[in-house]
Amino acid sequence: MTFREAEQKGERFLAEAGVPDAKIDAWLLLEMVAKIDRSFYFANPKAEIEPEQLVEYERVLEKRAERVPLQYITGEQEFMGMTFKVNSNVLIPRQDTETLVEQALRVITPGRHVLDLCTGSGCILLSILKNASNVTGVGSDVSKQALLVAKENAKLHGLEAEWVRSNLFDNIIGAFDVIVSNPPYIEKEEIVKLMPEVQQFEPMEALDGGEDGLDFYRAIVKAAPGYLKENSYLLFEIGCEQAQAVSGLLAEEGFCEIETVKDLAGLDRVVKARWTL
Repeated sequence: MTFREAEQKGERFLAEAGVPDAKIDAWLLLEMVAKIDRSFYFANPKAEIEPEQLVEYERVLEKRAERVPLQYITGEQEFMGMTFKVNSNVLIPRQDTETLVEQALRVITPGRHVLDLCTGSGCILLSILKNASNVTGVGSDVSKQALLVAKENAKLHGLEAEWVRSNLFDNIIGAFDVIVSNPPYIEKEEIVKLMPEVQQFEPMEALDGGEDGLDFYRAIVKAAPGYLKENSYLLFEIGCEQAQAVSGLLAEEGFCEIETVKDLAGLDRVVKARWTL
């Protein structure tokens, strides 16, 4: 069987299973298994896939047909121009979250100290450290397994950060110039409506934001002033319909210069605010 025939077979198989973007996923899985690129694929239309590669390709196609996320099969995801290792212990980094990193970089200057709450894979903090000058950072998460992934990603990119296992601020020490967070913010009753890749395979503790999706925002906003320096910033990723509610929480706690920022799709995605003592 040629690579082209294998890919076409894989595309049909995934499409019949109802997998979105079956053609793209069939190619990416073939690329991973056979270790080929598009140039080789098109330059060698009659090249045949090795029998053991075909067996492995069929195996990963089966996993994808079961709606296991592509990124959990390949073990990686691109974010902010960097490759991050991922597994089922962490949320898969999404392009929407790049808006949070970009807004954080707007307020971070050299010498700043950054805290990333609910760090997961570490993609937010590590992207900040990669793109900012002379900045230190702490990443925290309640999940021990998630922190192992974050540490692996830090090593992969040659970046230094402190990693703390903590339920929000419980084990956090010190004060910060910037706090960023992409906390769980899905309303509990909405989780069952999410696509199978999310509701069945991504970590529930990283999704469930409580009855109204705001539990973590309330807790963070209330405690954050005790960990922020003068003229510091708090930035959140939010659900696209949560800007008003989160902004209200910040205003009630005394934050100023509260701003909502849209993502590339034009949806509300980040709320940022400044803290003054």
